Amino acid sequence: MKTNTVKENEIIDVEKQFGTLYHPQSALVLYQSKNPNAEPYVEYFDMDENGSPINAQPLSVREAKNLSQSLQIQTEKEKTFLKPKGLLPINVLYLDSSNNGKVIWFSKAQKRELFFVKNLAIPNGKANVPSVLWCADKFGLKIFALKSSKRPNENTSLFHAPFFNIYKDGKVCMGTVDVRIKKSLSLEEFIESWENYFFNSYFSHLMNGHNPIQGNCVQIWKDLIQNKNSFPTNILIDSKLTLKNLL
Repeated sequence: MKTNTVKENEIIDVEKQFGTLYHPQSALVLYQSKNPNAEPYVEYFDMDENGSPINAQPLSVREAKNLSQSLQIQTEKEKTFLKPKGLLPINVLYLDSSNNGKVIWFSKAQKRELFFVKNLAIPNGKANVPSVLWCADKFGLKIFALKSSKRPNENTSLFHAPFFNIYKDGKVCMGTVDVRIKKSLSLEEFIESWENYFFNSYFSHLMNGHNPIQGNCVQIWKDLIQNKNSFPTNILIDSKLTLKNLL
């Protein structure tokens, strides 16, 4: 991990490290009488440059319409979360679009660009990877390997994914990758985002000593990148789980 040293009394400009800044422009204050039958009263305030409320006035019809429109736009965005653009993709096995969402899908054996930290002494490059079973929600990802590219069913055996940065239970350690899954993503965008996050990050180490394959994980990937051979599924280790365990 890189560290920065700061000299005593040195002034550091950290503004560039900030994300998008939002400045308060207005505020609404709701007043309610102790009489439960009384109508509530809403007051509108402008905000000065210090973020303090000024110019109190009753909420106007125009301001109420603007607020309603803003809330409606946000609601419409959330309705698109995990909504397919057309027919349900054939590689999707399970879909739950409520709350943080949950999708289970699979990808067939294919050639992918892979990246490794220098300490592993594995060259970056394209290599054949096995069929993968993906299980993700808005905040996290689990993956397992499949021995076949055929569409799996509930009883299909899951094997440990033969990659670095994966715990024994299949959970992926994203490390310093900044994962941002928006609530407005379609199903296809959600799947593409997670696959890109996974394959475009750098593999660095085995998690808690968990070796996901029979053999040397470093040597296997060195050979696959150099020789361009198909992934040898005979080295996969059974996780003792089936697809049904992820539903």
